[in-house]
Amino acid sequence: MHVRRKLRAGLRGSVLAALLLPVAASPALAQGDTPAYQDTSLSAEARAADLVSRMTLDEKAAQLINDAPAIPRLGVREYNWWNEGLHGVAGADIATVFPQAIGLAATWNEPLIREMADVIAIEFRAKHVETRHRFGGSDWFAGLTVWSPNINIFRDPRWGRGQETYGEDPYLTSRLGVAFVRGLQGDDENYLMTVATPKHYAVHSGPEPSRHRDDVHPSPRDLHETYLPAFRATIMEGGAHSIMCAYNAVDGVPACANTPLLQRYLREDWGFEGYVVSDCEAVANIYNAHEHGYTQTSEEGAAVAFRAGMDLVCGGGGEADNILGAVRQGLLSEADLDTALGRLFTARMRLGQFDPPARVFPHITPADNDTDAHRALSLRVAEESLVLLRNEGGLLPLRAAPRSIAVIGPNADNYEALVGNYNGTPSQPVTVLEGLRRRFPDADIIHAEGAGLLDPVLEPVPDSAFCRDARCSQPGLDVAHFASPEMEGAPVSTGIETNATMSWEGELRSGAVRWTGYITASETGEHRFRYVANGGYRIWIGDELIVDAWGVDWRPTLVTGAAMLEAGRSYPIRVEAFQRTDRGDERLMWSLPSDTGAQQALAAAREADLVVFVAGLTHQLEGEDLPIAVPGFLGGDRTSLDLPATQQRLLEEVTAIGTPVVLVLMNGSPLNIDWADRHVPAIIEAWYPGGRGGDAVARLIAGDFSPAGRLPVTFHRFVDELPPFENYSMTGRTYRYFTGEALYPFGYGLSYSSFGYTRPQVSRARVRADQSVTVSVDVTNTGAMDADEVVQLYVSHPGVPDAPIRSLAGFQRLHLARGETRTVRFTLQDRALSLVEADGIRRIEPGPVALWVGGGQPGGRDGLQPAAGVEARFEISSAAVLPN
Repeated sequence: MHVRRKLRAGLRGSVLAALLLPVAASPALAQGDTPAYQDTSLSAEARAADLVSRMTLDEKAAQLINDAPAIPRLGVREYNWWNEGLHGVAGADIATVFPQAIGLAATWNEPLIREMADVIAIEFRAKHVETRHRFGGSDWFAGLTVWSPNINIFRDPRWGRGQETYGEDPYLTSRLGVAFVRGLQGDDENYLMTVATPKHYAVHSGPEPSRHRDDVHPSPRDLHETYLPAFRATIMEGGAHSIMCAYNAVDGVPACANTPLLQRYLREDWGFEGYVVSDCEAVANIYNAHEHGYTQTSEEGAAVAFRAGMDLVCGGGGEADNILGAVRQGLLSEADLDTALGRLFTARMRLGQFDPPARVFPHITPADNDTDAHRALSLRVAEESLVLLRNEGGLLPLRAAPRSIAVIGPNADNYEALVGNYNGTPSQPVTVLEGLRRRFPDADIIHAEGAGLLDPVLEPVPDSAFCRDARCSQPGLDVAHFASPEMEGAPVSTGIETNATMSWEGELRSGAVRWTGYITASETGEHRFRYVANGGYRIWIGDELIVDAWGVDWRPTLVTGAAMLEAGRSYPIRVEAFQRTDRGDERLMWSLPSDTGAQQALAAAREADLVVFVAGLTHQLEGEDLPIAVPGFLGGDRTSLDLPATQQRLLEEVTAIGTPVVLVLMNGSPLNIDWADRHVPAIIEAWYPGGRGGDAVARLIAGDFSPAGRLPVTFHRFVDELPPFENYSMTGRTYRYFTGEALYPFGYGLSYSSFGYTRPQVSRARVRADQSVTVSVDVTNTGAMDADEVVQLYVSHPGVPDAPIRSLAGFQRLHLARGETRTVRFTLQDRALSLVEADGIRRIEPGPVALWVGGGQPGGRDGLQPAAGVEARFEISSAAVLPN
């Protein structure tokens, strides 16, 4: 969803009278019998149909928008359908924050994801009932319809939203998606805990800048083999009650107006009975000429979407009027609206929004949000998500607590690196720096940031650098405040301030500010400037605009600009800024040519017994539709896989000192760390690990547990070994079709222990298409430490042209005490034995099947320890065609 548009859609709040409206209060309903929609003995579908039949046409149209108003005469509360729960309850409020979705995938632990989703659902309910007078209604980000999980395939590591997904494999994504959906919706016989909404349907995974106009043409094979299976599984197995259609078009038709997607596959083939919600303003994309331009008018755009099977529009700007216009022009019938509304109000009935609150999960209270137990689960999930990529010489686990630790890098003490995007707010966030302090209380821990994410370390420009005139006879800066961000007309106030800083309060929150004066440098060389802000800013040195970050949204940007300054010389400076949120103070920052931050980090590394270098990215660089264009990053996507140059340079300088280095990566997409793989002894992939992430990393380093996270994506070395980003063909993509040598392959991860695989057995040597086959293997912990192992089953079809190299067909994460042996079994049938052919038909064909069961994929590369495992084979003896 478009995050800037989120705020706009969320501003359409409901009136106070609607907030206070009892669930069944209405003078018109006080007379006579209880209406059918309030009769709890009837089915949710029957109650919904009765309620819809009582609405006027205008009321019906208004209910088809995500910010649906109250209908007081019918006792219908206002309801905003928009809420997010990707890895915890999202929004500004306190909630338990679990690792970002890509980290959840790295656990390879289906039961754990279900347990976590159960907790997330409880916290949604806990927050929803916190104010009882809103029961049955909701404002933005406060309801029970959860627009998660994101089960798009992370087909290309450049996609900035890949962090929101479960990785590159359809099977792994399907299993974790089903677990997440089931956890969110719950097992209650009468009510749904929440409504889960798998997204974005379908064939959607970047690029971000063109997503509103992209037209994707997947081959029939890729569509049914890669892009649709996870959606099919979350609908047919998970029972998801909602699904979100995507921005892009598929084969020339916008996804939210695409009849094959929304009718043939979703409703006819998969039996979906829930509702379809559009991505935000995706319906506007249908008719906007500069986007899809699929229809000539907005009314036609609304009509094709609802006729195709979409039921709810996320977006404002007159969409209800467009729906009414479509009906009045004969493009839609009122019956079409009734069909959509029936699905929507069935969901609200199943959530219990028209029933007495005491009947709907009465055991859940506000105290069930962000509990000690939930935070403990967040730590466990974070621990299981960590992937040990390298451990040369057995540096880890530490044999003894070091006397001194230098904690270096831009993410060492960076809150943003914990949470990823679509996040809530952890009440007790633990960065890696804090985690190390907690785990090694007797060690001398020295923190030196050393480098920013993209630039040298920035520090506040001191007051002494500013003056109001060229001769610097008057200290400070002239300041002018304006009533609006457009800075039109005369300022509302002027004055003199010592620095370009601002605490936005009162009326200033909706305005803008301009500082003018002179700045004097103390060093000669390149200075980089940034205004730390939750809004837009511009910086001029002399007549040159060196930073233009005016067109940003509510997210702080990391954009800087450079200026060559001479020591002792004064330069005109102008800074302009406006605020989009009421969070925090703002200030002008610069970096000095001497790069004092890097020097401090190098000094700390020389003095320490161990260096923990915490590098990577944040959601400020990779994410959804980001207003950023800097080397390596564009619009939220990445144009390079490399660690940003400033971080790479510092890492090389620190490593050259000779102090043992543990590199911790915090990021949502794969990084090329080829140099580090050859020079740094220990590397941990930590993803965006959630509120307790720092504790998890510190405990891993200490050896409190053995790592068992496995990569859900392939780590490549170079961007030029990938197909074009815009090309959705799977040829050359992911482990299933990439024929080159990966830096780290899908499924890879090291342990502090070791494992042996023996006695592979297949229940049948020849298997008919209508039969199943069981594969078993004995797995032994042959190391000296109790540990988890992730047993992975891969299937190959030798000799079949265009078949995947191999495909994941099963996995189990299990805990083994040292010396313990356990038999692991997998059952393969129908879809696991099949292949999708070029015509898009899924078939089982006679022929040999090769199996690999191990702790990762078979084979390896120079310098990379191959995974332990065993091979097996069987023969398929007959053919069959399977439904898609």
